[in-house]
Amino acid sequence: MVSQTTAPAPADTPPPASPPVSPAAHAPVHTPGELAALAARHGLTVSGARPTLPVYVRQLWGRRHFITAFATAKLTAQYSQAKLGQIWQIMTPLLNAAVYYFIFGVLMKTKQGVSDFVPFLVTGVFIWTFTSTSITAGTRAISGNIGLVRALHFPRASLPIAMALQQLQQLLFSLAALVLILLAVGQYPQPAWLLAAPALALQAVFNTGVSMVFARLAARTPDISQLMPFILRTWMYASGVMWSLDKSLAGDRVPYLAKLALEINPAAVYIDLMRFALIDSFHGTQLPPHVWAVATGWALVCGVGGFVYFWQGEESYGRG
Repeated sequence: MVSQTTAPAPADTPPPASPPVSPAAHAPVHTPGELAALAARHGLTVSGARPTLPVYVRQLWGRRHFITAFATAKLTAQYSQAKLGQIWQIMTPLLNAAVYYFIFGVLMKTKQGVSDFVPFLVTGVFIWTFTSTSITAGTRAISGNIGLVRALHFPRASLPIAMALQQLQQLLFSLAALVLILLAVGQYPQPAWLLAAPALALQAVFNTGVSMVFARLAARTPDISQLMPFILRTWMYASGVMWSLDKSLAGDRVPYLAKLALEINPAAVYIDLMRFALIDSFHGTQLPPHVWAVATGWALVCGVGGFVYFWQGEESYGRG
């Protein structure tokens, strides 16, 4: 048997080639901080990141037409299924005022000692409704439009602002009915009526700020929406909607701190300012001290503070 032997390889045969090395193997390893700096150097930003406050304000201003159209569409759709349609925008607050008049004016006799009780009550109901509905709508601003929030990129503050604007538009219809009531009871236009404009402007800023606070809270904790009716009902009874706080707080029956808290209650302040502007028999002596300063302070603190608080949560809306 002849054995077979393998011929030796020629001495000049090159060694087998090694596999190609990926360029990524020689790429330097960057830390997260270095990567962030690299992205910033090339103008890259995180998707959905919160812009700076000045940029955010400019973005909102750029969406002003959307905010107005959204508020108007919401207001129009509110009673679109009802046969009386938009007439309910006036009928709803009037019926509320009629119910309160029967309960508090007739049954509980709170109208005694209050001059011009009908315009007094109707003004209180309309102005209080403006605040309560603004806050209620603001509480649902994010959760009630979650599909829009997740589908489109826009400043989320557009939603609570639009809700507050919707309630302001609703109030203007109610004020038309209020003017007719004032004329019917002998209250005619006078220069003091002009004070209603700054009072409503301050209240609108206050309402918007508070609605932004609750919009963020409710977006994170939906149970807030379930608590709002109880919070607002308690607040209403402490705001002198159906009776005169001035007469109720007269004398020493109420502790000083409780009296002070009721006097600077923002809802009561804006209600009293509107009564002072529109009702002849409601005199300046019935207003709490420094009422315009208090009204302006509430508007600035809640308006600016609520806006900043909402802006700080911009990245979290719709991601829960």
